[in-house]
Amino acid sequence: MNKTELQTLVAVLQARFETHMPRHPNLAWAQVQQRLDKNTAAHQALAQMEATGGEPDVILQDASGRLLFADCAAESPSGRRSLCFDEQALAARKENKPAGSAQGMADAMGVQLLDEQQYRHLQTLGAFDCKTSSWLATPQEMRRLGGALFGDRRYERVFSYHNGVQSYYAARGFRAGLWV
Repeated sequence: MNKTELQTLVAVLQARFETHMPRHPNLAWAQVQQRLDKNTAAHQALAQMEATGGEPDVILQDASGRLLFADCAAESPSGRRSLCFDEQALAARKENKPAGSAQGMADAMGVQLLDEQQYRHLQTLGAFDCKTSSWLATPQEMRRLGGALFGDRRYERVFSYHNGVQSYYAARGFRAGLWV
């Protein structure tokens, strides 16, 4: 990423951060900028989140001061849909294979799928996935049995469900998270 691209990305992130202060009421942009300056590896991952329609913004801060950037686009990011859950599920599909998997794409981007707790926290900050759904990080016990979690918001409620890992839908993508 060259200097101009980085400056453009940081300007977009800062504008989004300042526009949506209720997502992070106890943070100032200077704190975020300081974390970004110390973690240059995060720049490319955030650029990928942005380029695929995620609209990343800070939604959490942990006890050590790390910040969680998460996709805050109203619907599951458009550049990350029609994916089965993981590479093992993709390899097992014999017909009508999707272009890829949510876990494979997340790994390539250097991000994580949001887990159920992070997803539910995100939903306290706005109405997300009212028309789409998003694959979520899934406990290994469930994955070993061939299932995975996904979430959405319908009827003013947040739901998490299960589906077979090989399934994929045009309206299901994944929401990424990145700790910085």
